[in-house]
Amino acid sequence: MPKMKTHSGAKKRFKVTANGHVKYTQAGKRHGMIKRTTKFIRQARGTAVLFETDGENIKRYFLPNSF
Repeated sequence: MPKMKTHSGAKKRFKVTANGHVKYTQAGKRHGMIKRTTKFIRQARGTAVLFETDGENIKRYFLPNSF
């Protein structure tokens, strides 16, 4: 059985924390800020943590060597 490779797109988009949670950056902040509300821009700041079952899938299938 060959080794599983880390998905190149996933390693740029997700990080696994020390507790095993999957952290991601908020979407929708690259361009077109003039049409976004101030509330959206403020709430989409920084990073967030994926829901637990979604994080398990990311770790299992896309980031096999990160935990």
